[in-house]
Amino acid sequence: MELPVALRHAVDAMLEGVALQDLKRASDLLSRRYRAETRDGQLHISDDMAAKAYLAARLPATYAAVRASLESAAEICPDLAPQSLLDVGAGPGTVLWAAKQCWPDLASATMIEASPAIRTLGSVLAEQSGYDRLDWQAGDITSNKLALPQADLVTLAYVLDELAPDQRRLLVERLWAATQQMLVVIEPGTPAGWQRILDARRLLLENNAFIVAPCPHQQECPIIAPDWCHFARRVARSRVHRLTKDAEVPWEDEKFIYLAAVREAPVAYEARVIAPPKTGGGKVAIKLCKRDGTAQEQLVTKRDGDVFRWARRADWGDSGL
Repeated sequence: MELPVALRHAVDAMLEGVALQDLKRASDLLSRRYRAETRDGQLHISDDMAAKAYLAARLPATYAAVRASLESAAEICPDLAPQSLLDVGAGPGTVLWAAKQCWPDLASATMIEASPAIRTLGSVLAEQSGYDRLDWQAGDITSNKLALPQADLVTLAYVLDELAPDQRRLLVERLWAATQQMLVVIEPGTPAGWQRILDARRLLLENNAFIVAPCPHQQECPIIAPDWCHFARRVARSRVHRLTKDAEVPWEDEKFIYLAAVREAPVAYEARVIAPPKTGGGKVAIKLCKRDGTAQEQLVTKRDGDVFRWARRADWGDSGL
């Protein structure tokens, strides 16, 4: 997956003339803060160089994860046609672009972001995004005083890991109250990210939400640690992306976990593929999370007919059966 052409060109223009060594240093600091899930009261993206390093090193991967998550949710809810977006912790507008690719009729978006540096860059990038109305707001998402407007689609991507547990619960409750159609939460695809998604899932179910993706059921998650639920999307690296990260291969795999919740019961589906299928010798070993609330790997052979043909084509993260 690649960034939309207009976004890629805009990012390239912003990074033109920036010293590579400065990008590398800022990118390394960002990576260390994200990996350590640092919560010291300071913004991860505190200045212009950190914001540009994010564009170079993290934007392509987070865009891919967000786009994949939204596409999965849209597939389960084909009649969903959101007109308005609220994205909290918006960064450079990653969701803004991914959502427009999934729902071209999105007309307005409110983007709330605390960092002035990344908000400034994001607002410039968003000029080419195709929305009729854009509202970029500064805001502390941990504050009860922060006003959250109602929106059809509400999103929170790569934010919960920056908050304390009590702040997460309050924010998810407030986001759900602002949601008119669908709420989507996305986290890094780590065991800790999965646990944060599980906490949000339980809270949303307590508040009468219906989970549409990735889970095909409303029951307790059947996956038991040390296993965890997550997905991956391959991301094409640009030249500056490779140079900033000192990477040799022209791609990377971004692991993520997400949750999509709606207000009306969705059309039921049978299963979600929750690990890469293993194909060979006329057989497919495929791990599924099922509509009945169970999760297990099953062996499918040619004798299984249509199920086998589906399993041969299925990929990690697909829904079906």
